[in-house]
Amino acid sequence: MKNTDLRNLVVCRDLLEDPVIQKIIELVEFREKYPSSPAKNRMESFLQSEVAALLIQQAEKLGISGNLLPAYIVHLLAEGGNVAARTIEAVGSYGKGLLDSLGDDMILLLPYLKVKTTVVIGRDNPFLNNYHPAKKEQNLFETNLLQRLVEMKTITSATRHLLRHYEKWGSGMMARYTAFRIGAGGTLIGIADFPVFNWDDLLGYEDQKYKLLTNTQNFMEGRPANNVLLTGARGTGKSTGVKALAAMFAADGLRLIQIGRDQLELVAPVLEKLNEIRSKKFILFFDDLSFDEGESGYKYLKSAIDGSVTAQPDNVLIYATSNRRHLLKETWSDRNDALEAEVYRQDSANESISLSDRFGLILHYSTPSQEEYLQIIDHELRKAGVHLSKEELRLEGVRWEMEHSGRNGRIANQFVKWYLGNN
Repeated sequence: MKNTDLRNLVVCRDLLEDPVIQKIIELVEFREKYPSSPAKNRMESFLQSEVAALLIQQAEKLGISGNLLPAYIVHLLAEGGNVAARTIEAVGSYGKGLLDSLGDDMILLLPYLKVKTTVVIGRDNPFLNNYHPAKKEQNLFETNLLQRLVEMKTITSATRHLLRHYEKWGSGMMARYTAFRIGAGGTLIGIADFPVFNWDDLLGYEDQKYKLLTNTQNFMEGRPANNVLLTGARGTGKSTGVKALAAMFAADGLRLIQIGRDQLELVAPVLEKLNEIRSKKFILFFDDLSFDEGESGYKYLKSAIDGSVTAQPDNVLIYATSNRRHLLKETWSDRNDALEAEVYRQDSANESISLSDRFGLILHYSTPSQEEYLQIIDHELRKAGVHLSKEELRLEGVRWEMEHSGRNGRIANQFVKWYLGNN
């Protein structure tokens, strides 16, 4: 292999700050600068060992496997520490200038992606070409990216593929995670174990599901869409439906941001942050949202949705679930008909509905019928290969319902876990 000089990188110049890349450059430069001699061979062997050691450290830290050097370079590219990735994240697209300048960088990078690690290092350690870390990370984004870049027949096609990768998947955390939670100061923290729910496994509530799915599709396609409030009985799949949509549209650029009721003062700065990431669309998700009498935190949410000087970003929708239709707890004193309380009663009633009125789409989930409850149990059992007769299904399901606090999708799934674990 003819080693290209990575010091000439432009768009991907941030790679030069990486210790592995720095050591590769040092090794290549040393070979070119000094003629062969015993002293030179000892120094080269030392540099080769340093490169191998650094690669192994990164492989174990990141869970990288296979041909280490190409896999590691693609990992750095996927992380997006370069002008192209940052531009696409901020703008959502790229121009001819980035295509041409990144193309020059790809001339320098592609040779390193197409050879075995030992060829670059010049050291006979075959395990570096097929490395197995203690804990392998299944990062299909990076694996597929490396494969496609190597397969491309021209520099231009490889460059376009990398840019399109950034457009579709993003880079860094935005590529690795489907969902995030909010950390201190409004920072985004990726949820590594975010559960994946299949939309087709959500039984019943066909009208609600249709409206929720259509609203989300409109949002993803750039058409007008509403903020959504899902209310009604507990355990009916309100939260599961929202999470299933996040998984369904992840490949199209949708990300879910979970935010707690105790973080409402962060809503405005989080919206500003999301507005700066134009390559993605976001659902800001409030789960089990409600407010007790005397709480004032809901005003942050009211202002963020409709009432602030800064408009809600067009790449963000707000979805919330609640057991309360009006979100704010309403007491009998709020309904006092006494003449002297009339003004207070009217103000309280207006305030109690003013927040929920800011959600353009309100979907109500009632308690499922017994037949719907048993259908959920039957569906989940059949997925596990268990087929109960109608009589046994009804007997076992109703008995479980009576022993618990009613019937809903959550209780049905709890029964399925119990049955599979004990039969």
